[in-house]
Amino acid sequence: MAMSKAKDVKSYLAGVPEPGRSTLKKLRASIRSVMPRQATEVIGYGIPMFKYEGGLLAYAAFKKHCSLYPMSSRLPEQLEKELKPYRVSKGTLQFPLDEPLPATLVKRLIEARIAENRARKATRDARRKK
Repeated sequence: MAMSKAKDVKSYLAGVPEPGRSTLKKLRASIRSVMPRQATEVIGYGIPMFKYEGGLLAYAAFKKHCSLYPMSSRLPEQLEKELKPYRVSKGTLQFPLDEPLPATLVKRLIEARIAENRARKATRDARRKK
């Protein structure tokens, strides 16, 4: 299991034993290749997290699996077909320690989350103007 007190993403990943470390590094590379330049990568709740117009997604390694947290309860329903091979709960997508998520799935997840965050921001902005 990874370090829970990591101060940055590199130290978090350094604390993850193999094969989880390699899997998370590949996942991180897939995420970063799609993420807008304005996105930030931080440690939140003790795990790596990306923010863009709000929390976007996070990921972590555990003893028997890796997890992606899309920070959306609607996303599993929207991408039900693509997520079928994985263990999915309301806020977590679990995948094997030695198998990173496909880059195409990561891209779809990020695009959907960005759209949700932008819609939420637009709603907030519209309320403030009233």
